[in-house]
Amino acid sequence: MAEKKYDEKNEKQLNEKDEKELLKHDEKVEQQDTLSSIVWAAILIWAGIAFLSVNMGWFDAILGSSFFARILPENMAVFEPGVWSIIILGAGVILLVEVAVRLLIPSFHRHVGGSLIIAAIFIGVGLGNLFGWDLVWPFILIAVGASILLAGIARRH
Repeated sequence: MAEKKYDEKNEKQLNEKDEKELLKHDEKVEQQDTLSSIVWAAILIWAGIAFLSVNMGWFDAILGSSFFARILPENMAVFEPGVWSIIILGAGVILLVEVAVRLLIPSFHRHVGGSLIIAAIFIGVGLGNLFGWDLVWPFILIAVGASILLAGIARRH
């Protein structure tokens, strides 16, 4: 009988310890997931703003009064990004901000190589209409290669 009470007491202590560890882990995961949630919300908000600006004609008004409109000859289609290019470019920039936050704030730190590569690809796709693919893709490959090289060097130290 004494053994049964002792086993129940030990089991209760183990369950409480497991519960505390689980709560601690959940808090850490929730804190890291907060940043991911904010990033995805920002990407969706950016996409909504981009679609709204194109649908309301604001995008054309901004481009019509921009620096490009003043210095380039009329009807020269050098900078005609579509709405998807704008959305993808903005998503890439938002992902770069997430990478910077994860690197600068220790509580949000985690491996950022994948996010950095996706951000580079998104920015490259978004800039494809501005500079042309023959110029953008080599820079994407250079950025991805440099990222992998720096990650390998950082792991060694």
